[in-house]
Amino acid sequence: MVIPHSVPDDVLRSIQRAGRVLVTAHARPDGDAVGSVLACGMLLHEMGKDVQMALHDRVPVLYRWLPCASHIQQWSRVDGDYDAVLLLECDSVERTRLSGLENRFLINIDHHASALLFADVNWVDPGACAVAEMVYSLFNTTGVHITTAAATCLYTALLTDTGSFCYQGTDAHTFDLAGDLVRRGADPALIAQHVYFSNRDSKIRLLGAALSNLRRDGNVCWLWVADEDMKRTGAAEEDCEGIVNYAISISGIDIAAFFRELPDRRVRVSLRSKGQVNVAAIAERWGGGGHRNASGCTLEGPLSEATERMLGELTGGMHRVLEGGRV
Repeated sequence: MVIPHSVPDDVLRSIQRAGRVLVTAHARPDGDAVGSVLACGMLLHEMGKDVQMALHDRVPVLYRWLPCASHIQQWSRVDGDYDAVLLLECDSVERTRLSGLENRFLINIDHHASALLFADVNWVDPGACAVAEMVYSLFNTTGVHITTAAATCLYTALLTDTGSFCYQGTDAHTFDLAGDLVRRGADPALIAQHVYFSNRDSKIRLLGAALSNLRRDGNVCWLWVADEDMKRTGAAEEDCEGIVNYAISISGIDIAAFFRELPDRRVRVSLRSKGQVNVAAIAERWGGGGHRNASGCTLEGPLSEATERMLGELTGGMHRVLEGGRV
């Protein structure tokens, strides 16, 4: 039996009294962002709301097959009147990269430990394994039926945000939730096929470039791509997703990093750990955040200097753990 997380009264009241609602999430959306936005949109529609779904960036190819994914609009600015704007998985309004959100009634729903209380109403639950779990709780609290379409979106979000059920925090409750979504119509094999076996060829070419740059220092492993590699392989932003996992998959590696040089020479960093190092805490020092075992941030370039700075943090964190400390 799945026991849903408690939905705060002010969140529930704010959603119930809103007539026209916008649902959005962070820029460069991942599986949890896309799946949760879609499921939340379905929930609000069934509640009789006039709902729109919008993101700053396009839905990645891996998630465009999801039910109603074509209904998510790509905007740079929010215009029009809304009684409420739901922001999923955002630590700030700026994280959406959408302008026009000033002076609107904002509802913040997030599960990251680094989440900030920036909105008019905030629901932050670090105990939830994904924002999808919080949306699932909204379904149960409001009594709205979880359709096969909604279950498919929620299961996809759950699968991807737990690292295929590999990250710390995955427990019996996580599998109870996954099992309930399967009973409601989610097809695990079909979802896995779309998520893991539908890569663009540009992503594989980019992966080859990244793997050719693989380096290791004891328990720490890293790899990188320059902006020139992105152009040469024809890769898009979404093709970078998951590349860091090849480094963390190596035996004996406890921390991994993937560095991607941006066109403006800043460097986007994806961090992973499978030991005691809290990479979210490291990312927060550089203005980022995320999960204990999966996080990210953006550094000022050039690439070589950004890599050196971050590796100093990562190796320092590893040394503190080996000496019996905590990070």
